[in-house]
Amino acid sequence: MSVDLVRASADLERLLKIRSIPFCMKLYENRADMEAIPRIRRPKAVHTLDQIVAQGARLGWTVGITADDLVGAQCRAVVGLGHAKTDEWKSGKHMTGVWFSTLEDASQHQAAMHCVPDGKFEALVVSPLGAGRVENPDIALFYATPGAMMYFINGLQWAGYKRFDWSVVGESACADSWGRALTRREPSLSIPCFAERRYGGVLDDEMLMALPPDMLAKAIAGMEALAKNGFRYPFPQYGVQQDVRDGMAVSYPERARA
Repeated sequence: MSVDLVRASADLERLLKIRSIPFCMKLYENRADMEAIPRIRRPKAVHTLDQIVAQGARLGWTVGITADDLVGAQCRAVVGLGHAKTDEWKSGKHMTGVWFSTLEDASQHQAAMHCVPDGKFEALVVSPLGAGRVENPDIALFYATPGAMMYFINGLQWAGYKRFDWSVVGESACADSWGRALTRREPSLSIPCFAERRYGGVLDDEMLMALPPDMLAKAIAGMEALAKNGFRYPFPQYGVQQDVRDGMAVSYPERARA
């Protein structure tokens, strides 16, 4: 990992006032390469991937896993560990009557998920972005409030504007965040699902952003530019009954009182 990504982690914490640790993910074709990372931790119990993510984002650990460390095919399928995408998995049978009314609904959900293809990777590592233990991570991720996420998106759009369109798969929302970012190499915003909140400790007011690490610099530069224009997070409340012209005139002088 470059020094720039270590600095980016600090910049995200400074600009967005986030309460957890920015982290990264990297997939490895060979398990031995994962195990060679300095100070790598290996699970001593079976977990969901949400729990592994939380160990990086909440505890600051660098954790390496294989398919055998995860509780089932749903977690494995999103990141392409093992051969999880069997016909039974695709059917959604295990989610029928739990999250979806019919087998058809469940199978459509499975088909809608963004998942890394099976068969290429043996291991995955989650690590704090600022720890510098993972070279060239595949994606960077962070949890933040909706307001902070909007500010980050504003930063991405400051120069080279692009409209972002995201989807919500529902339960298994990790497919909307790390699954989508790993497969599409695009910024991917998600509303964390029940499993992420119950098992991964995600707070009620948190959303998750995942994106290629080289896009962090663009967003940070954009937020710094916005800050010079007086736009900083957290956004100060103006008041619902105040004459809006005084506030608007700071950015738009033509809207000042006559």
